Amino acid sequence: MKEPVLRSPSGKVGGIVHFGRMLDKIRAHGRGELPAEYQPNLGKGFDSRCASLLGVDYNRLVERVKQGGTDEEILQWCFNAGRKPSEEEIYVWNEFMRKFGWNDKGSEILKRRKEEAGMSDRTDIETMFGFIDADEGR
Repeated sequence: MKEPVLRSPSGKVGGIVHFGRMLDKIRAHGRGELPAEYQPNLGKGFDSRCASLLGVDYNRLVERVKQGGTDEEILQWCFNAGRKPSEEEIYVWNEFMRKFGWNDKGSEILKRRKEEAGMSDRTDIETMFGFIDADEGR
């Protein structure tokens, strides 16, 4: 699957990985442009974890995104409505997310996703971020 509407999960907004991709999914869904395969996981998985890091309810975040604004403005809203993680917390978050699927509880999920996508021979794909990028043609 190749979906140019969504940025890489490695992209950072305010130093935080995945946040921008989460906003892309919310916006694309609001426009009716989010592919059906992505819709069942909206607000779950990485999205849920990111909202939790920021101390905001995912559904409230969706409502805020619908009001418009830049990624940075929405992130600032999250800091005000929820919490602003420390530099150390952001570092730990980024490293956890960047490596998810590599020798951890996500390994089986990664293996299954690679098989479903016909990429089980791709030994270069060791993490979920790597899989997402490969699956979307990056």
